[in-house]
Amino acid sequence: MTARFDAIGLVVSDMTASVAFYRRLGFAFPEGAENQPHAEAELPGGLRLMFDTEETVRSFLPEWEPSAGGGRASLALRCDGPAEVDALYEELVGSGYDGELKPWDAFWGQRYAVVLDPDGNGVDLFAPLAAPGE
Repeated sequence: MTARFDAIGLVVSDMTASVAFYRRLGFAFPEGAENQPHAEAELPGGLRLMFDTEETVRSFLPEWEPSAGGGRASLALRCDGPAEVDALYEELVGSGYDGELKPWDAFWGQRYAVVLDPDGNGVDLFAPLAAPGE
């Protein structure tokens, strides 16, 4: 038997808010997912992004409590270019989501920004910076 990576799971406080946020980023949660205690979106390569409400987790682990101090997970989304990083960041922050790190040209060669999802998990937006002469 060999274990294989299959899914990323996040516990969410508000399924409706989380599904709406990730749909804005292109994740294809099925219709009605926002009303369920568990939701999944298929990712490229057959992986899945799974959400469970806090109540769902407590149904099998009654003593579970969210960690203090915000999210401890992050997802990284590659954008088509530096301008898309800026535009997506501004769209999300303009819609009321928290921007943790404004877009900047990182020393490792990327346009890079971080927005927080409704539970405080980081969503990194990045794109390679244009090579000299481009």
